[in-house]
Amino acid sequence: MAVIIKDVMRNSYAYRAGCEKGDTLLSINGNDIVDVLDYRFYQLNSDLELKIRDQKGVVHSVKVRKPEYEELGLEFDTYLMDKEKSCRNKCVFCFIDQLPKGLRESLYFKDDDSRLSFLFGNYITLTNLTEHEISRIIKMHISPVNVSVHTTNPELRVRMMKNRFAGDALKILKRLSEHDIVLNTQIVCCPSWNDGEELKRTLKDLYELNVNLIGVVPVGLTKYREGLEKLEPFTVEKARETVDILEEFGEMCLKTRGKRIAYAADELYIKAGYEIPDASFYGDFEAIENGIGLVAQLREDFRDELDWREADDSIKRTVSIACGVSAAPYLRELMDEAEQKFPNVKVNVYPIVNEFFGEMINVSGLIVGKDLINQLKNKPLGDALLISSAMLRFENDLFLDDVHIDDVKRKLNTEVIPINNDGVMLLSAVLGKEEEDV
Repeated sequence: MAVIIKDVMRNSYAYRAGCEKGDTLLSINGNDIVDVLDYRFYQLNSDLELKIRDQKGVVHSVKVRKPEYEELGLEFDTYLMDKEKSCRNKCVFCFIDQLPKGLRESLYFKDDDSRLSFLFGNYITLTNLTEHEISRIIKMHISPVNVSVHTTNPELRVRMMKNRFAGDALKILKRLSEHDIVLNTQIVCCPSWNDGEELKRTLKDLYELNVNLIGVVPVGLTKYREGLEKLEPFTVEKARETVDILEEFGEMCLKTRGKRIAYAADELYIKAGYEIPDASFYGDFEAIENGIGLVAQLREDFRDELDWREADDSIKRTVSIACGVSAAPYLRELMDEAEQKFPNVKVNVYPIVNEFFGEMINVSGLIVGKDLINQLKNKPLGDALLISSAMLRFENDLFLDDVHIDDVKRKLNTEVIPINNDGVMLLSAVLGKEEEDV
């Protein structure tokens, strides 16, 4: 394998050594370069010998001396320097299989690429890993590796993932653990499948593997499940049982390991009707990307910022917040506190019913542009509408239904401000001082 150099950064170490755009990088210090992990790992040394094939097909060596860990200066066509690996599973709970037709093509791609786990924190199932990739993770000591486990029962994992190799792939966890690779794990919990006693078994097995983190999220069910395996939504009782199992297990981990290790998603607490724990419960918020601790972190940051600011009745402003049904009570509570300190500030909190995916989907990140427009078009919105940035793709422009944020602004006739899960940013946007204070 080899990769073509798209560009060489001017005045970089590679540029000074004579590497050119269009050359092909074959190896570094005798190690074949197949993709981004090879390149990033082997370029770290101080003394490098690059084997290059120029555009005339001549292979020659280039020697580079640089400070350890500094970038070599080569650029490639994609961040992976290769194609993304797609998922080979047909999981019974897969959200992508529950999407309606007609959305943009990128939304239907199922990635299961270990390199994306390393680069961006994506979760992988291990069913796609080759022996070469496993050995490379161990050799390079790539950590953490984020794994979608779902269950450690091999037969059940095969049934849930519709892949006859899914059970065998669990053996990879043991190999990685034995080589001290940090493992962050995820369980999509499905009532009557991998909850209850099966969940307890999985937690016990992962504890024995010394994993760093176990995040448990409830299955998300859209209204587009025609032809798919029948799954049950979480009831209040099932949510309570699941949270109780995780909290009991977490307490044991806290006593034996000094950290809880296992956490339930905010959605499970909300469904159970339980109080969401304080921020201290979540440690370093390692599982926040799974919707675990979002409310606690936002609440703490917002209140800290609110306490720090002086009361001010000179600020006159009305804004609105659009959010998922599950988040609305928590945001309303925070806005009531803000209104007490800033008496001439008025905040409307509008819970948006998810008509696009179905009412069982009630998180803010899956609200689409059409639902915002249809449910807010006759509502008083004030000076601005605040939304979670999770509703938009990375570029902060398109909702999941391909409605552009500018269309929402135009049809609702107001400014629309995407906000990260950040209490400081939220309060600043409410007060109209986001540019000054953030």
